[in-house]
Amino acid sequence: MSKEEKMLDDNKALVRRLFDEVFNAENLAAADEIMAEDYIEPAVAPFGSDEPGRVHGPSHARGTVEWLRAQFPDLEMTIESMVAEGGTVAVRVGGVGPATNKRFVAEQSHWYRVADGKLREHWATRW
Repeated sequence: MSKEEKMLDDNKALVRRLFDEVFNAENLAAADEIMAEDYIEPAVAPFGSDEPGRVHGPSHARGTVEWLRAQFPDLEMTIESMVAEGGTVAVRVGGVGPATNKRFVAEQSHWYRVADGKLREHWATRW
């Protein structure tokens, strides 16, 4: 495996950890290992209207998970596909959870900029 292939695999593993460990397993402490403290969040939060901008990455991730779990306690996010190039990882995610005693499915795409072994920036499209 080349140095570049290893970097791409490491970057994808970091994003997978975010969804598997932080969002699904609610291991909020893992956000400290995954997210850069100096993090840029131009993506509007689900059901929100503001772009947070520069935030403390681990705290922002924990707050997002706590908000989502308060709304959808049984939410499970599944990675449908993932690609990486350079310092960017794109992932398509499906989320399934109950809403007012009915199931719902939300499709999303997330793009992350990775540098120095941490997630540093995020963009999202939800539909």
